[in-house]
Amino acid sequence: VQQHRFPHGYVLEIPAGTLEKKEEPINCAFRELEEETGYRARKMTPLITYYPSIGYNTEVIHCFVASGLKKVADLKLDDDEILSVVKIDMQKLLRMIKSGKIQDSKTICAVLTYAAKKKLY
Repeated sequence: VQQHRFPHGYVLEIPAGTLEKKEEPINCAFRELEEETGYRARKMTPLITYYPSIGYNTEVIHCFVASGLKKVADLKLDDDEILSVVKIDMQKLLRMIKSGKIQDSKTICAVLTYAAKKKLY
C-alpha cells in the first residue's frame, strides 16, 4: 500500500497493523490485509518473524504471504489512515528496494526474505 506517514510523506509498505488483545498474529494478518486493501486471502503462510530492535525494545514483527486473494470490500481505514492500494510485481519491488525508493524496514525484510526463499535473485 501507499500510505501517508508523518513526517515522511507517502511511503510504500506491506499491509500491517497492531495485534489486538489476545489476537494471534495470523488472524491479525488476515484482518489487516482486508482492512487496508479490501482483499481477503484464502491462505496465509508464515514468512518470517523477527525483532526489529532486539536490544532496544520487545517489538516482534510477524510477516506472512497471502494467497488466493479476492476483492471483498472497500477499504476499512482508521480515521488517521491515508492510503491507497498499489500493485507492484516482484522484480520491480526488488529494484525499488535496491534503489532506496522503499525504505520501510518490515517491507524490505519481507520482500527480501520472500525473494530469497523463492530464489528470485
